[in-house]
Amino acid sequence: MCFGVGESLARRFAPEEMRVLPAPSAFSLVCARLGWSRSEVECLSVHGRPLQVLHRHVGPGARLVVLSHDGDTPNLIAALLREQGYGPSRVWTFEHLGGHAERRIEGSAETWPETTFAALNTVAIACMAGPGATSWPCIPGLPDEAFETDGLLTRREVRAATLARLAPMDGQCLWDVGAGSGAVAIEWLRALRRGRAVAIERDPDRCARIERNAQRLGTPELVVARGSAPAVLDGLPPPDAIFLGGGLSEQGLVERCWRALPPGGRLVANAVTLEGERALLAWRAEVGGELVRLMVTRAEPVGRFDGWRAAMPVTQLAVTRP
Repeated sequence: MCFGVGESLARRFAPEEMRVLPAPSAFSLVCARLGWSRSEVECLSVHGRPLQVLHRHVGPGARLVVLSHDGDTPNLIAALLREQGYGPSRVWTFEHLGGHAERRIEGSAETWPETTFAALNTVAIACMAGPGATSWPCIPGLPDEAFETDGLLTRREVRAATLARLAPMDGQCLWDVGAGSGAVAIEWLRALRRGRAVAIERDPDRCARIERNAQRLGTPELVVARGSAPAVLDGLPPPDAIFLGGGLSEQGLVERCWRALPPGGRLVANAVTLEGERALLAWRAEVGGELVRLMVTRAEPVGRFDGWRAAMPVTQLAVTRP
């Protein structure tokens, strides 16, 4: 029942049609071997899942236990740690846990022995940052430079305020409509243990950029839907929250998004143009909600001195469906 076949069967059969015989999991066995507290360890699986999911869990002092996909997984994990600047991290590979052929291999990511391990293996990681290590917190508001962008990006301060209004909750799904660089959808997923998100974008170059950002920032599960809204919205998983970062003047888009939300669903829309602001005012008159204006001013060089330079103000409407 822990990333295993029991979990899959339980989705297809009633509890009374199954008999589950629990046993110690690989996670429990690894923690027992290393003397780690199970409650202080992040337990993950890359069996049949993208390895890049580890990016969002690697951080100073973090302890991870990872179910491998195959005998090459420990080598790939060591390479990922080196790439992220975590070469000093301690890595253990446990083969055939709990069996007569159990074996443990230990080393650092920097000096990890490139070999083929038994297909049935589990990897433990004690993360240690090296010089130039890159890791980002899971609290919304990543620096703008964390994202590859062509300029279409919800900026850091506005993004943090937007995600606060979207209120990410475990198990819920976000539609990021007009996703641009995918920053809002990516930060939604990073904030959750179990969440889903769909980035809707019509430009093919931006779709590719969103996928690269998602891989690099540890959210490879992000779904990218290429096409023009509202037409592309049909057939997507139902949303619990929707972010509209653009396209407010698109005929029928706001109405279509509103209809897709369940009771308690949240819609947050940002506008920087007068036309977009008019659309938000009209929509607020129809459904209500809270309207705020977000203004960010940054200190920037002015000759030999510094001065305040204002970014374009953002008008934001946040409304919950009754």
